[in-house]
Amino acid sequence: MSVQDKVCIITGGGSGIGRSAALMLAQQGAKIALVGRTASKVEVVRDEITASGGEAIAFGLNVADIDRVRDMTKQTLDTYGRIDVLVNNAGHSSQHRRILTTPPEEIRAVIDSNLVGMMYCTQATLPTMLEAGEGTVLNVASMAGVSTSYLGGMIYSTVKAAVIHFTKFLTFELHNTGVRASVLIPGEVDTPIMDNRPIPPSAEDRTTMIGVEECAEALVMMVGLPKRSTITELIMKPTMMRAASETADFP
Repeated sequence: MSVQDKVCIITGGGSGIGRSAALMLAQQGAKIALVGRTASKVEVVRDEITASGGEAIAFGLNVADIDRVRDMTKQTLDTYGRIDVLVNNAGHSSQHRRILTTPPEEIRAVIDSNLVGMMYCTQATLPTMLEAGEGTVLNVASMAGVSTSYLGGMIYSTVKAAVIHFTKFLTFELHNTGVRASVLIPGEVDTPIMDNRPIPPSAEDRTTMIGVEECAEALVMMVGLPKRSTITELIMKPTMMRAASETADFP
């Protein structure tokens, strides 16, 4: 397994799983294109990579802006000549957990960042992979899209379920093209998104969650497989699971 010299676009690359995966891939010789809504965050990660002798570029953009996504794809191709891996990791959750309390603007925003942006990035990068006859699209979903509870909430859970099915459709559409579609489905991960929950988990609860480094290791393993092999779906769970009933007071 190797990611040496692979060109990897990572959305949501400024923090959490995306940041950890970018650093790990760069340490193993990959060339990284970091994408994030906040330019300063992805630029910090870019500078960490280049300071350690790696290669990275950074783009501050909203993945739901198709024109910016197309421009980012073109600039990545102009810089590195190809795209081997797309990691669709960008996304955020809602402060609300129920259908009747979630404002329409939050519904739209969560759909845009988690699903629409993923589709736009995939649409923009697939042609170069198909032309090469190989490549990997790896989508980061969540167990919230598998198991219904207030831990994920209405809109986040719904969108992550759509991410999982989108990946299944990609696998179907890309059959025998040489391009792989994979989905990583982690349970609760100790990332900054937890701080935005209406009832943030306690420090003790966070110690039992999956670490971003473990997710990054799984991600690197999935994209680094020889092209003859594919992990279409990988589920990760904390060894110690929180009870969903503990979150019954979520708004």
